[in-house]
Amino acid sequence: MAEAQLFVSQDEFTCSVCLDTLTDPVTIPCGHNFCLKCLTNYWDQSQECSCPQCRENFTTRPALRRNNLLNEVINKLKKTTLSSPPPQNYAGPGDVECDFCTGKKFRAVKSCLTCPASYCQTHLQPHYEGDALKHHKLVDPDRNLKEKLCEKHQKSLEIFCKTDDSCICLICVVTGHKNHEMVELEKEREEKKKQLGVTLSDIKRGLEERAKTLKETRRAMDKMNMSVVRELEENEKSFTALMRCIEEAHRKLTEKIREQEKREMEKAEGVMEQLEKEIEELKRREAELKELSESKDHLH
Repeated sequence: MAEAQLFVSQDEFTCSVCLDTLTDPVTIPCGHNFCLKCLTNYWDQSQECSCPQCRENFTTRPALRRNNLLNEVINKLKKTTLSSPPPQNYAGPGDVECDFCTGKKFRAVKSCLTCPASYCQTHLQPHYEGDALKHHKLVDPDRNLKEKLCEKHQKSLEIFCKTDDSCICLICVVTGHKNHEMVELEKEREEKKKQLGVTLSDIKRGLEERAKTLKETRRAMDKMNMSVVRELEENEKSFTALMRCIEEAHRKLTEKIREQEKREMEKAEGVMEQLEKEIEELKRREAELKELSESKDHLH
């Protein structure tokens, strides 16, 4: 309980502009407290005088006087238990900063598309408490809020014009899109999301079918390649065997021709040898007869 009471005390004595312990506290007509310097700078930079916390507007700028009683209480508490908000809530690299913090900025917990601005937990409270802000559209912290605003009117894009296929603000609805077919942007987003889901399902199904066909085609190609390799091997074996047969037949035929040639040659040589002998014998007898014919010896 003591810790809970202490936390409430710290929150009550924290300036919602700088998010630090109140310094020279001032109280404005709506009852909220701020640092004198913070509120002065805030109003100097604003076109209207309103409470930074609850957004209540003041017709005339209230005179700011230090709340001495509150200042005394804060000084006493500073000496005891009051401390600044925990440092872990400060915005770090990559975080969206609160647009309303001055000095060191706290991390934004929500962005408002209606304002448009980003808020830390403390500066966001008026959106939950004030009737005028309760209907604002809050989203997760977004550093690109300007991209979600109408370029013409600087209002949040809340409507989708199907006729012009564009996102528009509420002012655009009544100024330039009369009789156009329009829906809430959120509904159109959900519809597009559904269509995208259907398209993704179709693509996924198409991918699965094509992957299956590709797998079957590869399997058929592998089977065909194996068949071709097998046929080539069989043909190679057949032609190799045929070549062996041809070579063997060629060898045998060559041997047969050579043997026949040899026999014929031997036969021819025998005939030639016999003829030569006969020629020699005939020549011898011719010579003898020639000699007898020329002899004068009548006895021979």
